[in-house]
Amino acid sequence: MENELETNQENDAAKPEPAERRASSLPLTLTMVSLLIWFGFQTVALVFERNQLISFKSNYDAAMQEAQKMQAQLEALITKTAELASKGNASAKVAIEELQKRGIPVQPATPPVK
Repeated sequence: MENELETNQENDAAKPEPAERRASSLPLTLTMVSLLIWFGFQTVALVFERNQLISFKSNYDAAMQEAQKMQAQLEALITKTAELASKGNASAKVAIEELQKRGIPVQPATPPVK
């Protein structure tokens, strides 16, 4: 019996202890790959949207310049009409009165002549 105990103890000592089993890295790998794909997708989408916004802004700038030109022309026309009205032109006076009724401010360049 003693031999058997000694043999069992020797066998137990000779057996390596089971190594700690490392967790699988598959979930971590899948998570990292999915995050990489998601960030890549978001980056591409944002770059595409940025390019579209730049394009829209350039189109908007051209339209704004045209609108400013038209506004300057309209202001010049109103100023000339106000000058004619101040000089006594009846049609110009009617036009200025209509503009004022519609809420368009008209400031004559020169004071009206009486």
